[in-house]
Amino acid sequence: MKFKAAATTEDITGGVKDAENFCYAKEIKLASEEGRLAEDIKKEQEKLKEADLVIFQFPMYWSSVPAIMKGWMDRVLGFAYAQEKRYSEGIFKDKKAMLSFTTDCPESVYSDTGINGDINVTLWPLQNGILNYCGFQVFAPQIFWDPATGSPESRSSMLEGWRTRLQNLCGEATVYFAPLDYFDKEKGFLLKPEVKEKYASNESGLTVGIHMGKPLPANSQTKARV
Repeated sequence: MKFKAAATTEDITGGVKDAENFCYAKEIKLASEEGRLAEDIKKEQEKLKEADLVIFQFPMYWSSVPAIMKGWMDRVLGFAYAQEKRYSEGIFKDKKAMLSFTTDCPESVYSDTGINGDINVTLWPLQNGILNYCGFQVFAPQIFWDPATGSPESRSSMLEGWRTRLQNLCGEATVYFAPLDYFDKEKGFLLKPEVKEKYASNESGLTVGIHMGKPLPANSQTKARV
């Protein structure tokens, strides 16, 4: 695909339906349903439909993915952004995905006492807001901490560890996300009373950040629930 950094009307052939009140998310979904997407986007979507596992490889950039990858997500994942089918009911619920990325800092920077805070909080918008939203079952991320300043031996060790993990990846458990039916759609997707009561005695909430008045679950985005 010829990547672009920002979503534009060029992604849609045949013109947009509501140019005066342009909403890219709505237009891209409608164009997908009507077969009016640009050919390079359709080719990428076909790859997704055929894949059992999707691995996003990138350098962490401003605590997120680089703009060019975000542009790919905006375009290619547009057809999966549907309120009627999302999270545990999303269109990719039978597929798996994961993040594999490098950083330009040591692990301590993204620790619970580091200057950038807990890496689990940083990963939540990507793993929950994008991958889980589309229905993907998400493997724990593969993080390469500061490879640029490491020794050749440390980089070789990172690659060997990644190679070994890939050989057994499909047998791993995935990261836990609370299923969609835990939340009441008619009440703004708040936890259902019976679910809230069930988890009331837990030390942590069900999502990242302060949830149910409790702190985030430890390592909830970097380790699978055993």
